[in-house]
Amino acid sequence: MQELLITNIGKLVSGDIRHPLLEADTIYIKDGLFAEIGGKEMTEKHPGVRILDAKGVTVAPGLIDSHCHPCAGDYTFRQKAVDFLESEIHGGCTTIISAGEPHFPGRPDDPAGAKAQAIFLSKTFRNKPPLGAKVYGGALILEKGLTEADFIEMEKEGVWLVGEIGLGTVKSPEDAAPLVAIAKRHGFKVHMHTGGTSIPGSSTVTADDVIKTKPTVASHCNGGPTAVSIQQVDRIICETDTAIEIVQCGNYKVAKYIYERVLELGKEDRVIFGNDAPSGTGFIPLGILRNVCYASLCGIVPEKALAMASGNTARTFGLNTGIIAAGKEADLICMDAPVGSVGRDALEAIEAGDIPALTHIMVEGQIIVDKSRNTPPGNHRPEFL
Repeated sequence: MQELLITNIGKLVSGDIRHPLLEADTIYIKDGLFAEIGGKEMTEKHPGVRILDAKGVTVAPGLIDSHCHPCAGDYTFRQKAVDFLESEIHGGCTTIISAGEPHFPGRPDDPAGAKAQAIFLSKTFRNKPPLGAKVYGGALILEKGLTEADFIEMEKEGVWLVGEIGLGTVKSPEDAAPLVAIAKRHGFKVHMHTGGTSIPGSSTVTADDVIKTKPTVASHCNGGPTAVSIQQVDRIICETDTAIEIVQCGNYKVAKYIYERVLELGKEDRVIFGNDAPSGTGFIPLGILRNVCYASLCGIVPEKALAMASGNTARTFGLNTGIIAAGKEADLICMDAPVGSVGRDALEAIEAGDIPALTHIMVEGQIIVDKSRNTPPGNHRPEFL
């Protein structure tokens, strides 16, 4: 039985956008799950348990990247770079979700090949994820000729994601909608490219396409990198119940509109964050944190921006993480204001537009990073007692 107490937490971000801050300063972790959240009296309740003194820093759920394009292992053919996933984990992401692997050289576009690639990559990332983080790879790219029997086979092999519709030979709602209905029937979560063409072979996707196809996620509503008009974005927000994804590698003007519009409509729980990397823009290790900072400059309070980067995404994809609550997987980050920031703590730093300093990053109660190589240093550092 593995146990850990984290105490002396300055601010505790829940990841639940409805109740984004918790009135607590101590977390008890047992067997990889959050077991109790409360006050310092918990240290007396659980004597002999290893204690991490947070030294007053902010603790939040591990961040989730809802939109990644991994390949085989921790290498991207798109940018010819190694360890790009590990770099993102050092940016606070404890969960990374594939939106398809279109950059694989010679990627097959027939049903058998697409199915084989999805099964293969799903298993490889489960078998050996970088740094022990959660990387959900093997997102099926829809190709013409796929049948329900194919989805049944993939479901049995652990595949549960459909990559961005529009990357394969299935592009129109008429072709996509029946396959999406089958996929959902077998527990798949479905991404759908939204906006202008991103890479050769992809296609422009409009609000009408999203409305007719009914994906789980309207991917990069702010453009990947080219956005649809704000009028079309408004239709997706108001005429669907899909998750509204904002990515780092997109259009900032449209992102600003989305933040303002969901605030106006009270639909902040629909927004999730992705990187959409690697792309032509490159890969951005701190991309999800940058999304959090930009959201805070567009009227979203930092603790709710962090929920968009964690709990909202976990709920969208049916994951038992992203929220600090009893029974959830103990994935978390410790963060502080960086040295020199006008903010006194991580949340104030984010509100000021500064990237927070990350120290400890945990997955299911295990420390996978004890000092981020990509964020600036903070004013305080948690220590084991």
